[in-house]
Amino acid sequence: MPLTIHRITAPCIDMTPALFQPLQLRQLLLANRVVVSPMCQYSADRGSATDWHVMHLGSMTQSAAGLVLIEATAVAEEARITSACLGLWNDANEAALKRVLNAVRPHANTALGIQLAHAGRKASSAAPWHRGMLIAPEHGGWVGMAPSALPHRPEEAAPRVMTQADIDAVVAQFAAATVRAERLGLDAIELHCAHGYLLHEFLSPVSNHRTDAYGGSPENRMRLPLAVFDAVRRAWPAHKPLGVRVSCSDCLEHTGRDSWTLPQTLRLAAELKARGCDWIDASSGGISGEQKITLGPAYQAHFAQAVREATGLPSVAVGLITEPRMAEEIVASGRADLVAIGRGMLWNPRWVWHAAAELGGEIAPPPQYGRAAPREHAKLFAKVPFGMR
Repeated sequence: MPLTIHRITAPCIDMTPALFQPLQLRQLLLANRVVVSPMCQYSADRGSATDWHVMHLGSMTQSAAGLVLIEATAVAEEARITSACLGLWNDANEAALKRVLNAVRPHANTALGIQLAHAGRKASSAAPWHRGMLIAPEHGGWVGMAPSALPHRPEEAAPRVMTQADIDAVVAQFAAATVRAERLGLDAIELHCAHGYLLHEFLSPVSNHRTDAYGGSPENRMRLPLAVFDAVRRAWPAHKPLGVRVSCSDCLEHTGRDSWTLPQTLRLAAELKARGCDWIDASSGGISGEQKITLGPAYQAHFAQAVREATGLPSVAVGLITEPRMAEEIVASGRADLVAIGRGMLWNPRWVWHAAAELGGEIAPPPQYGRAAPREHAKLFAKVPFGMR
């Protein structure tokens, strides 16, 4: 009998590293799972972006990350952390940021979003390179506002307690900044609900001692952050994604004080998901100098994993994620859907390029840099047309 040969066709296996697989967020398709964290530059002029932002965002948008988030951007003049923080509360701010975007966007190889923020009781501070302390009105600062008259540091002046009119104004300011972000053609928004700034101040019983509808129970303390989210979601086009950065824990368990904890974060995340949230950026701390945080590689990734497993929401892991294989393991193992890199990207703006070379991912580098790759990584630029005459 003739020999019968059975041909077995192996299933097609996608060998693309998890870090370089695309991710769909509503109608926004991210080319990979790397996010450039929003990083304050303290280089604005009365809230308006400057030439520094052209340089900084020009560099970050050539990183080949899936998404670049513009730094925490104040929704009102008094919402700035420092007098040099970026803002989006008036026409001048909008025009200045439009100038920056017009310069960098035609050459960008990434989606571009913005983080909207209100500093609360941390407003009117000095820049970090000037020690970051609160600046009093008599020295050119202003009085911040917060849910309760509790200063961030004992030696600082207390903030002004917010009235219902203040609360309503903040909700309207976030919505108005969202409209400006849409006019600028930005792809995504992240709300800053972390690190001891205003929305986190309402969440945490450490900073929120109110006895009205905005204080007391976790549901009451969530009321303003959820109202802000709802207002932004209504003002933001339905096809564009909206995420939230949260401090998943105040990191004060060692003190025995009542504080914001991971179980409460999971309740907040479930509420946000029901309202149309598209991701949770899982950070921690910032509400008190008494916090105890053990730093180490990917030290906050367990928060992202907890959010993802409890709610099904896409989550972002952040915090000392420095090595490509570390980032790959976080995404490949299902601990998070995205990784956000901040200081590491400032140190090495080509972090994503080097990760692609190490892991075997694909990126879209600019053709002007077509000869940049070392010989052993030439395949990284294989799709870049480049000829010599």
